[in-house]
Amino acid sequence: MTPSTPFSTVHPTPGPTPTDAPDAVPVQKRLPLVLWLGYAVVLLGGLLMLMPFYFMFVFATHTNSEILSFPPPLWFGSAFLDNIAELIKALPYFWNNLGWSAYVALAVTALNLFFCSLAGYAFALLDFRGRERLFGAVMATMLLPSFVGLVPTVLTMSWLGWMNEHRALIVPGACGALGIFMMRQYISSAVPKELIEAARMDGCGEFGIFLRIVWPLITPALGTLGLITFISSWNNFMGPLVILRDMDRYTVPMALRALQGTGQTQWGAICAGAAVAVVPLLLIFAMASRRLIDGLTAGAVKS
Repeated sequence: MTPSTPFSTVHPTPGPTPTDAPDAVPVQKRLPLVLWLGYAVVLLGGLLMLMPFYFMFVFATHTNSEILSFPPPLWFGSAFLDNIAELIKALPYFWNNLGWSAYVALAVTALNLFFCSLAGYAFALLDFRGRERLFGAVMATMLLPSFVGLVPTVLTMSWLGWMNEHRALIVPGACGALGIFMMRQYISSAVPKELIEAARMDGCGEFGIFLRIVWPLITPALGTLGLITFISSWNNFMGPLVILRDMDRYTVPMALRALQGTGQTQWGAICAGAAVAVVPLLLIFAMASRRLIDGLTAGAVKS
């Protein structure tokens, strides 16, 4: 009988180490390359998105002849104040147009935040007859192109006597299907039903629950919806085109479009006006970007 080998002298056959795997080294070499390619694609996409804004600000500082030259200017010039003066000369109500754009965008945003969140609360946490069918009908309106409702809107505003009035832009835009859907989804995931039931047992009414409990809990979604609504209303062109008649009541997109007449188009003045008009949007986006990201990523990671 062969004597047993002491444990200390037993040396098991070494197995393959992780580095001996045939695909380990290639994966380690490929991973940085994939990451760098991803970074390059993202960087290229970002540059392509920023190029129109860059050239808008560059052209706002050059004369019309310099803009139309070949190759076009790639760096800032010194004609910005001249272009602003040309803009004010062609559009004497330009600052009024900026004010009207801000007024309409702020009013539409405030109404959307209130009514969309209220409707989202009803669809998410209230149980009433026909809730799913009504929500489906609201969502079905998202399938219709926006211009389909232009004729009924114009006829209704004409019947109400609201043509050439800014309330004809504010009231139809006071609530939208996209905002209702966003708020319903967020409220369903972010507001505990137990908290709502406890408030009801304490005798709080539904509107009080909405204002005191739900509203403070949905501020990330409100920030996202507010930013989207404000930018959409500020850039709205088709609505003012069919509603407004007087130049002193135009919003900014309509006013800048009026500069493109049958004669020579002053592209420097148009770019200067567009640059002035886009500055508020950039400032608002810079201040609300964190809120926008929080609202868009809410519910993506569960604790």
